[in-house]
Amino acid sequence: MRWSYRCPSCGASYKIEPGRYLCDECGKKNKAGIPLEGVLECVWEKEDSETLAVGAIPLPVEAEYFPPLPVGDTPLWRPERLREMLDAPNLFLKDDTCNPSGSFKDRASWLVAAFARKYGIDEIALASTGNAASSMACVGAAAGLKITVFLPASAPAAKRIQVLQYGAELREVKGTYDQAFDESLAYSKATGVLSRNTAYNPLTIEGKKTASFEIARDLGRALVPASPASAVASFLAPNHVFVPTGDGVIMAGVIKGFEDLLRLGLTSKMPTFWVAQAEGSSAIARALATGSFEERPSDTLADSISVDVPRNGSFVLAKLRKHGGKGITVTDEEILTAQRTLSSMSGLFSEPSSACAFACYLKAKAAIPRSESVVVMLTGSGLKDIRNAAKVVGAKL
Repeated sequence: MRWSYRCPSCGASYKIEPGRYLCDECGKKNKAGIPLEGVLECVWEKEDSETLAVGAIPLPVEAEYFPPLPVGDTPLWRPERLREMLDAPNLFLKDDTCNPSGSFKDRASWLVAAFARKYGIDEIALASTGNAASSMACVGAAAGLKITVFLPASAPAAKRIQVLQYGAELREVKGTYDQAFDESLAYSKATGVLSRNTAYNPLTIEGKKTASFEIARDLGRALVPASPASAVASFLAPNHVFVPTGDGVIMAGVIKGFEDLLRLGLTSKMPTFWVAQAEGSSAIARALATGSFEERPSDTLADSISVDVPRNGSFVLAKLRKHGGKGITVTDEEILTAQRTLSSMSGLFSEPSSACAFACYLKAKAAIPRSESVVVMLTGSGLKDIRNAAKVVGAKL
């Protein structure tokens, strides 16, 4: 396949190579307090004689460079007790808590590490609220790469301990994720190491699209009757996907995956994409409603989706508008209540950021026909933040 980076704003194309992150022209518009401009998208073209195996996921790095780690292929749950309680027979849970580091972020880290191995790069740096840091540290351990992470000092202890256990270098930042992002970029530019910063590195979006292929494959297996005459698996896009959203990179990757599925002829429609955000960190949902971003400090216990400025905001907003995406927000109290309900009624313990997606589904449920399929994406294990989980069950730590 022929791969390149393309700027969705101006159409400029670039070679996929080390040191290339943003569009040369659109990137000049960047300034403090606004989402990144010039975020690039990975695009592909098939050679005339090239064929792809049904369901093969097109990715811009060859398979032999990926680290030996079982990333992805996570379960699509049928939560029977939840379905009965909610009268929702077509509710599914996409469980990315069982990735190696306990987070969806392993999908992006895996691709970034493969890129580093392909080009002989031995160090990767990034900023994180915690999950991307522990993820990159985990994948880096398997790949033999040095990982340097910039993490707010307020990040949950479990995520800091993960980073250190995996052998990464932890640089605590006395400030917000946005400050950590800036410090990480300054480090990468000064040293020349590969940046894995979310959105800034286009591969972070591309790696996350893999979940969409798995959802469509597994939903097809669950809902499309098997045909004895065909050995080809059916793929089916759900009617609705609820995605916990902070920077917007997971949402952008999920949309990109379904765009690829449609282009490959494996599905015939796009889902309705729901941006699930905490009220205290809802920049993308607000921009969907108003048409523009406003700078507002974040304030939510759901640390994994807590950002002042969504770095991938402009990129994902364009995709959401193109496909009729919707935004919905919930309070921290609703998040914790939903986390407890999800755990006790399904057996799936997710962290607050993931529970936000379930809380948003509960809020939107009345407007969704009972017959339509719904996938709630759960992107991080509840064991990553037990301090907040303890509040709703009355436990003392």
